[in-house]
Amino acid sequence: MMLRHRHACLATLLLLAVAELAFAQPKARPLPEGAEKKTVTIYSDGTKMIGDLYLPPGSQKADKRPAVVFCAGTAGTRRGTPTQLAPYFLEAGFVFLAFDYRGWGDSDGKLMPVEPLPKPDAKGEVTVKARVVRWQMDFADQTQDIRAAISFLAGEPGVNPERIGIMGTSYGGGLVTWVAANDPRVKCVVAQVPGMGGGRGPAAEQRAYELLTKQARGETEPVPFETGKPTGQMAKYEQMRYNPAKGVGFSPLDAATKIKVPMLLVLAEKEELMDNKQNGVKVYEIIQAKKNVPVALHTIKDITHYGIYKEGFEEATKLELEWFSSHLKAAAPKSDK
Repeated sequence: MMLRHRHACLATLLLLAVAELAFAQPKARPLPEGAEKKTVTIYSDGTKMIGDLYLPPGSQKADKRPAVVFCAGTAGTRRGTPTQLAPYFLEAGFVFLAFDYRGWGDSDGKLMPVEPLPKPDAKGEVTVKARVVRWQMDFADQTQDIRAAISFLAGEPGVNPERIGIMGTSYGGGLVTWVAANDPRVKCVVAQVPGMGGGRGPAAEQRAYELLTKQARGETEPVPFETGKPTGQMAKYEQMRYNPAKGVGFSPLDAATKIKVPMLLVLAEKEELMDNKQNGVKVYEIIQAKKNVPVALHTIKDITHYGIYKEGFEEATKLELEWFSSHLKAAAPKSDK
C-alpha cells in the first residue's frame, strides 16, 4: 500500500462523523410485539460500557439465533440510529446489540490520575484524584470496545457465536472494517457511508508522529482535553476531541486486504464529507480483487452523507438486512482467518 494509506486519515475519518444529533431522524417504529429490550453491562479492558440488547419475539436460550452488533460514528450513541434499526432486525429474527463506546454516552470512561499515586494497599487499591476521559476519538480503544461487544454476544444464551455480524456507520464504518479483518469471530460485515482513511498524505502522517512524540514526553496534553476540539462542520460537537496520535498504525484500507468474510458497502451518491473513491469504493476494489470473498457495493442515489439516516434509510436498511440474512442465517459462514 502507498504510504498515505498506511495509517488512518484522522481528518477524513473524523470530519465525516455520523453525529446522529446533527439532524432530525425519522421517528423510530415500535418494537415487534413480544420483543424484548434490556440494558446490559459490557466490560472493555475493565471499563464498564452500557448497551441495549434487543431480543426477537419468542426468543429462547436454545434458539441460537444470528446476531448483529451496531457500531456508531462520531457522537453516536445507542439512543440514536440503533433505535431506528432495531425493529427491522428483530422482525428479521436477529438478536441486535447497540452500545456506547467507553467515555461516550452512558458508558464509564477511563480514569487519568491528576496527582501522584500513593502506594497501593494489600488489595492493590488506591484513593486518588482523577479525571474521566470522555468523548475521545480513539481508534485503539474503540476497536477493542467493538471486540468486547462481540465477546458479550458470544456468551449470550440464545445467540449462535458462529453467526455474529457487525455493522458500522460513517466513522464506525472504518472501525468495523478493521475489526472484521482482525477478529475471526466476525462472520459478516456491513459499512454504510464509511470513512476508511483514504486520502491522507505523508505530511499529515508525519504530524501525527510528531504529536505522538510530544504526548509521550509530556510536552503537550497526553490526552486532549483543551486541545483537539473539532472545527468547521463539526465545531458544534464541542464535547468531542480529536487525537491524531491515536490514528498511528490504524488503517481500514490496509485491513481490507485481510478481510475474508462477506462485506457490503452502502454509499451516498452525493457524499459531501469525503471522496467515495478513496474510501468505500477503494475497500470494495481491494476485496473484489481477491475473487473468492463475497463483496457488494451499493450507492443510494440523490442523497448526501446524512441522508442515509433520513430519505435513504429504508433503502439502506433493506439492503443491509438482505445481506445479513443471506450470510448469517444460512449455514454458519466459513472463515480461514
